[in-house]
Amino acid sequence: MNATLVAVLVLAAGTYAFRLAGPLLHGRVELPARVQELLTAGATVLLVGLLATGALTEGHGFAGWARPAGVLAGGVLAWRKAPFAVVVVGAAATTGLLRLAGVP
Repeated sequence: MNATLVAVLVLAAGTYAFRLAGPLLHGRVELPARVQELLTAGATVLLVGLLATGALTEGHGFAGWARPAGVLAGGVLAWRKAPFAVVVVGAAATTGLLRLAGVP
């Protein structure tokens, strides 16, 4: 058995154990309020980091201005509580129109 297969099996077992821990520990572990606040903030920071990375970079460089503008348009639509389909189409349309206009 090679090392790659062993790594995949270990990661699969860890992932399964991690997912199984939630239902098994539900109601048995009481987290302090401060820890719950930090977990909520951590999830938000993680999502913002993923959003920024996806919106601003492509490969190893800057993605251009059209994509961040589209993300910004989608963010504004989501903030204004537009339906999800409108948010997605609005963001894609903004990016597409800017690229059609020559904005990289």
